[in-house]
Amino acid sequence: MDTLSYKTVSANKATVDKEWLLVDAEGEVLGRLASVVAKLLRGKHKPNFTPHVDCGDNIIIINADKVRLTGNKLTDKVYVRHTGYPSGQRFSTPKELLQKQPIKIIEHAVKGMLPKNKLGSQLYRNLYVYEGTEHKQAAQQPKVINIKDIK
Repeated sequence: MDTLSYKTVSANKATVDKEWLLVDAEGEVLGRLASVVAKLLRGKHKPNFTPHVDCGDNIIIINADKVRLTGNKLTDKVYVRHTGYPSGQRFSTPKELLQKQPIKIIEHAVKGMLPKNKLGSQLYRNLYVYEGTEHKQAAQQPKVINIKDIK
């Protein structure tokens, strides 16, 4: 019998090929940057993508303090957090967060685009965000990528 046999190959922890990627956030729009980074963290750009396995790459984002927000989001958008105490609800705008903790804005945006389960928590640990151009993962020799090239 001369028929082709195709099998669906499911990736697992041993067969996944993880890379280190470096993304420069300078001048990038926050939402567009976060959606591309979430896709790379998840591994959806790879041909052997498996939904229930961490097959994404490790992402390093530099220049987090130079990210852009379009429209009036810099002053109108509100981040809400709770301290855990009664009447402990706190509000802050992206303008305030960019001055105090610019890393939190990118981390919050990317985390919101990942799955809300154990796999999402595991994928989130593969994200490293830094304010300036210096990062601690130089030994891993990350490959510099331009997010505008990724569709």
